[in-house]
Amino acid sequence: MEYAFGQFTPEHLKKMEEGVRLFNEQKYWECHEALEEVWLEDRNDPARNVYWAVIQVAAACIHYRDQKLIGARGMIAKAKEKFKRCREQKILTELAFAHLDWEELEGLALAVPEGEAARLEDFAELFEFRFKHYPGLAG
Repeated sequence: MEYAFGQFTPEHLKKMEEGVRLFNEQKYWECHEALEEVWLEDRNDPARNVYWAVIQVAAACIHYRDQKLIGARGMIAKAKEKFKRCREQKILTELAFAHLDWEELEGLALAVPEGEAARLEDFAELFEFRFKHYPGLAG
């Protein structure tokens, strides 16, 4: 398959490996740090919005775990913007859907109510999300 600049490619997927592993271990801060490195590296690449969405979901999970509702609400709102941007800018490719369980992740993020309607319990399913189809994951 040929990819246009700004689309999510096998190279992007490979760069996410450490972040995905850490996310699955619920090491959300470490995931955030690992993905932030590649996010900064790919500064001029629109595909970095995929990393950014996962970074912000991880940050929302940190706030959820710490029972900081305002922080969780703020980060999930930002993550929702990145999910929307990925769709609008046609960044997503079959790789994101097949290997990052993108529809499930996006669906769980979008299911959290907007703003003050969100409660801590609304983040529970998102907190339990794991990437299941990432290449190289055991099990």
